[in-house]
Amino acid sequence: QVQLVESGGGLVQAGGSLRLSCAASGRTFSSYAMGWFRQAPGKEREFVGYMTLVGGSTDYADSVNGRFTISRASAKNTVYLQMNSLKPEDTAVYYCAARRGYCSAYGCQKNEYDYWGQGTQVTISS
Repeated sequence: QVQLVESGGGLVQAGGSLRLSCAASGRTFSSYAMGWFRQAPGKEREFVGYMTLVGGSTDYADSVNGRFTISRASAKNTVYLQMNSLKPEDTAVYYCAARRGYCSAYGCQKNEYDYWGQGTQVTISS
């Protein structure tokens, strides 16, 4: 089992920045990738980005590419989502997720992760 706890959400103005954290505990060594997803009111959960834990490859949704960056602090079992140049349309509940098995670049974008955090609210005001 892997437990995930997100933090760092809040209310910021458009153009501002936030850094979300995802602290993992449990059998973290068994995870292949860590993903970030978000869900806005009335919409389906959507892919934001992911990082493989071996090699550190990353990929992002087109809507956030160039503005968001995923990084990790291995010693802390923590993954971060740095969000810059935030827009009102980035408003959503953000979730981190852990996937046990291998996924391709396309597969890691899918909503097929094994463990999920509880989510943290991000609100961007215009």
